[in-house]
Amino acid sequence: MDDVDTSPAHDTTEAKIEDPVLPSAVGSQMVSEALSTSPRRLYQRHTASSPADILAQLVVTAAHRLDHLHAQLANSAQTAASTLTRVAAGKTQINSLGVLQNSATQIDILAARRADAVDHLREVIHAYRQVAAPHDATAHSTHRPGTTPIRASAADAPPVRAAHGR
Repeated sequence: MDDVDTSPAHDTTEAKIEDPVLPSAVGSQMVSEALSTSPRRLYQRHTASSPADILAQLVVTAAHRLDHLHAQLANSAQTAASTLTRVAAGKTQINSLGVLQNSATQIDILAARRADAVDHLREVIHAYRQVAAPHDATAHSTHRPGTTPIRASAADAPPVRAAHGR
């Protein structure tokens, strides 16, 4: 009975690599943090076909696109990590064409597409704030339970220009 290794670290290294906890809804989370509402509720805030509604739809679409790209990237990275773990442990044969073959290129492409999607979502959120924030401040002056008014941040304010006596 003294020969048995019961330490928790005995066989967990591979399990941690193969099953990491990754945020799968990065785009939805960005929307929630930036606008204090979920993408689903963003649709319910505006009159159908209004400029704010159209921008809300663009925000939701961009968030879902980012969520999808992030999931693809995480999947590809996890597959590559699993392959590398098996190679490092000597549990697989090494292909003469390379260990990762096209996986590394695919991961690089997905990472670049994800970064572009993050930038695009930030831009659409910024545009949405420009259109929706003034409207929300006047049209929704009373607070409705379950909703959070969108407020423009200091970064969204127009630049202050000093008057020079010319």
